[in-house]
Amino acid sequence: MKKQPRPGKDKPSAQEPDNPFDAPRGAAGARAAVIVPVLSGRYRGAGATEASLRRSPQARLEEAIGLAAAIDLDIVSSGIVTVSNPRPGTLFGSGKVEELGAIVKAEEAELVVVDHPLTPIQQRNLEKALQCKVLDRTGLILEIFGARASTAEGTLQVELAHLKWQKSRLVRSWTHLERQRGGLGFIGGPGETQIEADRRLIQERIMRLERDLEQVTRTRDLHRQKRKKVPQPVVALVGYTNAGKSTLFNRLTQSDVFAKDLLFATLDPTLRRVTLPHGSDIILSDTVGFISDLPTHLIAAFRATLEEVTEANLILHVRDISHEDTDAQAADVAATLDILGLDEDRDARLVEVWNKVDLLPEEQRQTLVGANRAGTGPVAVSAVSGEGVDDLLTRIEDRLSEGSHVYRVSVPLEDGERLAWLYRHTDVLKRQDGEAGIRVQVRVGERRKDEFSDRYRGAFVEVDGDTDDTIS
Repeated sequence: MKKQPRPGKDKPSAQEPDNPFDAPRGAAGARAAVIVPVLSGRYRGAGATEASLRRSPQARLEEAIGLAAAIDLDIVSSGIVTVSNPRPGTLFGSGKVEELGAIVKAEEAELVVVDHPLTPIQQRNLEKALQCKVLDRTGLILEIFGARASTAEGTLQVELAHLKWQKSRLVRSWTHLERQRGGLGFIGGPGETQIEADRRLIQERIMRLERDLEQVTRTRDLHRQKRKKVPQPVVALVGYTNAGKSTLFNRLTQSDVFAKDLLFATLDPTLRRVTLPHGSDIILSDTVGFISDLPTHLIAAFRATLEEVTEANLILHVRDISHEDTDAQAADVAATLDILGLDEDRDARLVEVWNKVDLLPEEQRQTLVGANRAGTGPVAVSAVSGEGVDDLLTRIEDRLSEGSHVYRVSVPLEDGERLAWLYRHTDVLKRQDGEAGIRVQVRVGERRKDEFSDRYRGAFVEVDGDTDDTIS
């Protein structure tokens, strides 16, 4: 990526140096140090987020290194720093800042990643003290999203989130930030400062982006309305980043969506058709992965995309069951779903999928996969080997068929069109061909029940209800 100019400017003027607090665009391959602050004592609960408290410091460090590697940074140093008394100006104490400065100088690091929220003042002071760029966790996630965005919609969403984050960080120290005089000559009072002008330009750009994304939302609503007119229900994959959603998506759809052992490998949503065991079709949606401490303005920017989840008939929560922090990751996903408004009916629409069972010990793997046959609880699968995938498709079919009705239908041999309609719009469970005609057993969803009744009036019998009389 190229370094991006300030909003509203084609390029910086000769008198205006580059903003030293811009995110390191084009920093792929840059030498970076990764620091994970761990607040201790009485500051632990107040200074750390709930998500970070659920994880061990080592797990946080591994994830932070993974995030940095996701934009091809060259990690030259990493470590955990205990912070007993957070400083409002730098977060770390003066001695620790000097120690970090020595590491930066010795390793010739160009960037320091701090896996903790930093205030604009803390970021500026650390950059001055360390003589290099500093990114906190939010800034790093925004950089990854910026690198992953490949569609016009994704680019708009990332830019909106980045500008909202950047707006609060116009804490610069340029020489050109003096207040400009308004009016002609010496007439009139002082005008706005450069920092005020930048903030105004950013706000104008934010408003334009929000209008563009409103159009995206309307377009997605139209697409959803069209999908609701056809019988295929929508099933959405959600989960923590790198849980294997895209690999499972490829396994289920026989597609080649980009999937890699990389945090946030998928950003833009992808939809494909999948055929279930009894022949009915669903639309499977692969969405962006979640992560702990996901910036709220980033969730807001991606709401149009994430609405694919809120509107889905069924949600598959894919978990990396082999990860040591799988429970903490599941809690983070649940928290994000709550933000999206799925706190009330989430359990009714959600199926847990325990992925990567191939990485578990053999005895534990066999126990989990064997439990799939029970039809309740999580579904254990391996997206890589395909183990348990058939059980997952059966579970999806069973959950989607809840509330549907099963009928026995008689169709004349010569009426191929009526038989074809059943195959297109219902789940054909059984078929028996005879000289007098064709008898099929079908499952009909609530949405198709009235149309089915009109087409086959007098020719079907409900076999799963309290009566066995022909409906006429």
